[in-house]
Formats: sequence, structure tokens, C-alpha cells
Amino acid sequence: MDQVDQIEQTEPYEPGRPSAAQWAAIRRTMTSGRGALTRRSMLRATGAGGLALGGLAGLGGCGIPPAKREGAGPASTDHSAEEKRVVFSNWTEYMDVSDDEKHYPTLEAFTKRTGITVKYTADINDNVEFFGKIQPQLAARQDTGRDLICVTDWLAARIIRLGWAQKLDPSHLPHAFANLSEPFRSPDWDPGRAYTYPWTGIPTVIAYNARATGGRTVDSVSQLLDDPKLKGRVAFLSEMRDTVGMTLLDLGKDPAAFTDDDFDAALARIQKAVDRRQIRRFTGNDYTADLDKGDIAACVAWAGDIVQLQNDNPDIKFAIPRAGYMLSSDNLLVPAEARHKANAEQLIDHYYRPPIAARLAAYINYVCPVDGVRAELSRIDKSMADNTLILPDAAMAAASHAFRSLSAKEETAYEQKFAQLIGA
Repeated sequence: MDQVDQIEQTEPYEPGRPSAAQWAAIRRTMTSGRGALTRRSMLRATGAGGLALGGLAGLGGCGIPPAKREGAGPASTDHSAEEKRVVFSNWTEYMDVSDDEKHYPTLEAFTKRTGITVKYTADINDNVEFFGKIQPQLAARQDTGRDLICVTDWLAARIIRLGWAQKLDPSHLPHAFANLSEPFRSPDWDPGRAYTYPWTGIPTVIAYNARATGGRTVDSVSQLLDDPKLKGRVAFLSEMRDTVGMTLLDLGKDPAAFTDDDFDAALARIQKAVDRRQIRRFTGNDYTADLDKGDIAACVAWAGDIVQLQNDNPDIKFAIPRAGYMLSSDNLLVPAEARHKANAEQLIDHYYRPPIAARLAAYINYVCPVDGVRAELSRIDKSMADNTLILPDAAMAAASHAFRSLSAKEETAYEQKFAQLIGA
């Protein structure tokens, strides 16, 4: 039985799953050489950041309010019926692969079930770079050559605001509509998920190397900024919304409802730590190697990286501050003028079937935005199903916070201030 057959797409789902040994082999491949720790070497550290999720309102059945848009052209002609294909652009190392790295099992299962072929390209390494690649076609109301893209929330928000995304048809998304997890249902930049569905959630937490801290727990931003025993061995992220968001929380401010003065106070607090050389550096996800070695004792970190590090290093720990943590997402979106919108919607819906969502989560190790995957993921790897960085429990979900949407003017001003702070 090949791996496509193992992911049967008829209902009800019956297992024919890879063995625990096969999944262990896949994870070993992921964490050696070019694996998940280098999955996105410029992971969201693009100077533009990622908007966190906003609001917990449920999806409405009809009349979902559209996001604010600056401009919109006529509806695109959909060629899905006569052209059974879809072109999908995603981040590198952001799709499950077979143990020989020659196949994408869940994509092949989609083709087997629907007859729709997928041209899959892992050509997104950086949000800003990718937007620069597709912006001219979007602005000219031309087909970008892609039917589905995966971008971080701030960029999804911008594309929607500019009128360059196609509104999704809920009738083509029954599994997505039913299974989308509550914290992801209605971000303020796309109310009711009219234009996007999340591919994965990205928690920002505190990580530390217990060997480097002498066994001490590090579980607050205050410790990172002020503890003299950590001086020179602390890292913060070069992603503004994560670093500032975590600091706002530590100051008792809500990242979903802060003022200019609150933002400046957070920057001033970080600046004091920079001036005292408490902070070693601001990083993208290249902090992982230093944290693994203990050169960085503690840091603000992305959860998926920590899950991967823990596979090989039991000294790597994470903590959710009492003040809470930041949560953002990468999102699936159909660009304006895409030729195969209905096919793309079917592909989105495919990844909201729990057996498929579990396999994706088992590979990428970020928060799964799909309800009902625990039993499926447990059959693959029980430790993953029990890991709150992949499947948050109620307490962790309640501790997540949103970084509010920014106006174009705010985004420019805040990013300039933050870039000056970190020396970018």
C-alpha cells in the first residue's frame, strides 16, 4: 500500500497509517541537515511582521461581512470545471513529505480523491520578497499564475485591503467551515474568514536552555529584560509584533488595544535592556542553533522551532508567561484573477479534514487550526497530540493574545521605530 492509499479520503476515515517507525524516520530527517529548523530561514523576520489573530466571534452562515477594501475589480472567470488543476505556492518545508522525500502524500491523496492535479511550489521564503514578486500582476488585475498562496496575516490583510483577494464560497468549504478552531475564526483583518483560512498557527513563547540557566525556569519577559544572571545571553525576535507584543503583555497592556504611548513605553523598556547589553541580539529563527548550544540561555521564540529542538535536546524548555503569549498565523488565500478558484477552495477544504490536518501538523509542528485532530494525531505520535504547542489545551488557548491591525500610517511609524531599536 502506498502512502496515498494510506490517507484515504472517503468518509468515514479508516486507518492505513504509516508506522511509528516511519514517522520517527521522517522526524529524524526533518531535524537533521535541511529539516524543520531551517524550514523558513527568514521565518517572518522580514521587517513587516505578522498580525496576530483577533477576536473569537463565530462564523456566520450567510452574509459574512467583508473586510475593508481599498479597491476591487470584477469577479474573475473561473476555469475550474474544464481545467482540473490548481497551482499552490507555499513556504519552503511547509508540507508533509514521504520518508524518501519524493512525494507529498496529502497532496497526492487530494488528487486521487478529486481528480484535481496540484502544481505545488515551495517558492515563498520571505513575505516582503514574495509580495514584490506578485504585486505587479495583482495591481494590473492580471493572473499571478497561482491559484492559492500561503502568507502571514499582515500580508494577507494588506492584499485583502487592496482588493486583490477573491472572496471564498462557503459552500465549497464544508469541512473548513465546520472544523476551524475557535481562536482562528474571526481575525479583525478578515471578519468571519471571508477571504482566508489559516494554514497553521504560530505561537510566540519563551524558550530557555535549562543547562545554560543552571536549572532555573525562565517564564517572563521581565526575567529576559532584567535578570542579571541572563545578561548577554538573551535574544528577542526581529519580528516587531512578536517582540513588542510580548513586552506589552508584560507591561499589563493588551496588544489588541494599545495606544501610541503604550507602544513607545514597550520600546523604551526594551531599549534599556539593549543599552545594558542584557540582550545579545535580535534574530529571525536563526536563534535555534545558539539556544541549542546554550550560547543563548533564554529567548522569545516561535513554538514550532522549540518542538523540533526538543526532539534532540531535553534541556530545551518553553514557558507561557502568566501575562500570556502572542499568536499569529499563516493563511491560505486565492489571489485576484486566479483561474481555478473553486479547485483552490476544494484544496483548502481538504486540509480541514482531521486525518489530513493531523498529518500536516505531525510534519510542521505548529499549532493546528483544525478541531477534531487529537485522535488522529495520537495515532501518529501521542507525544505530539499531548503537546500544547501543537494542540493547545483550554488554558493555553485562553492565554493567547492578538496584535491589533495597524493602519498604513501606524505600520510605517511603528516599523521605523522598531527598526531603529534593533539596528536593522
